[in-house]
Amino acid sequence: MDKKNDWNLELSEYIKQGEPNQIEKTKLWETAIGLQDVDGLKPSKYLIKTAKEHIEGNIDIHEVKDRINQYYESLDSRKNFEKEDNEEADKVAVRITEILSEKTFNFSIAELLNIHKRLFTDIYEAAGFFRDYNFTKKEWVLNGDTVIYSSYETIRDALSYDFEQERNFSYKDLSLDESIKHLCRFTSNIWQVHPFCEGNTRTTAVFIIKYLRTFGFNINDDVFAENSWYFRNSLVRANYKNFEKNIFEDTIFLEKFFHNLLTKSKYELKNRYTHIDYNQSANDEDLKCKNCTLEEQAIINILKVNRAITQDEIAKQINKSVRTVKTRMIEMQEKGLIERKNGKKNREWVVK
Repeated sequence: MDKKNDWNLELSEYIKQGEPNQIEKTKLWETAIGLQDVDGLKPSKYLIKTAKEHIEGNIDIHEVKDRINQYYESLDSRKNFEKEDNEEADKVAVRITEILSEKTFNFSIAELLNIHKRLFTDIYEAAGFFRDYNFTKKEWVLNGDTVIYSSYETIRDALSYDFEQERNFSYKDLSLDESIKHLCRFTSNIWQVHPFCEGNTRTTAVFIIKYLRTFGFNINDDVFAENSWYFRNSLVRANYKNFEKNIFEDTIFLEKFFHNLLTKSKYELKNRYTHIDYNQSANDEDLKCKNCTLEEQAIINILKVNRAITQDEIAKQINKSVRTVKTRMIEMQEKGLIERKNGKKNREWVVK
């Protein structure tokens, strides 16, 4: 999207106030609500009002869920008089906020199934179950053509293969650019399997956000909040080929999304860029290869925010040992990525 929605503008006021707890909650809500745009769903005014109470600390996430459930139960009892079409957006946004606020994560197919179940229970009958039919889906970005999704009979085998490949893959010594390329391919592979009847993009997004956090990244939540439709179009392009039209699977759009998500890059994410008829090369720059690993980039992001931060604090933020952080930062100095200034007292780090 090219501009912020009304709900986004309302919630962004809490980020401007600068209170850490409110900022964290606001970013979770922005991501959760923004992801509903993937399926053209918009939040109700009641959800925004309730989310603001949660951000302000007046109610916890469980009370938010209760209020939203009661709100729609009340509407159902008056269905002859008024009808809301925001129920799915509201309920799923609350559940995404809850899941993303939790620090637990298990890299497994069971976790993917559990996320889908938690997001869509009482919304889709098959919540938490693999689809049992094949389908196609016309895509605007492909001029009405469809991605070829996995057969329902091979869903578990396909996911098992992708998860096993990722579990055994080593990111050690890979450049950030190479790491992001691999993460994009893993993400697009999960999405191409399309294991569920509905809600695949939102489930994939929540799973990947949780997975990326295990690398020590503080996710740039604005990217999902403002570009969820671009995220889906990028997944489509990463899984589409048409030899007659000289079109091939292309992860470049998804890579730019991930660069913005993980490194605070500022690539322009316009939906029209992902269309198969758009001349991308005439209006965009190539991705720049960065001489650093995922772990090093996580440290760089932290140093950009606080140049005087201690290595103990960095270790806590990226879930690594202090010894690992010290070793990695020595290597980063040798590579010319960072530099220490002002000696032992009042020292600070400079990102070069």
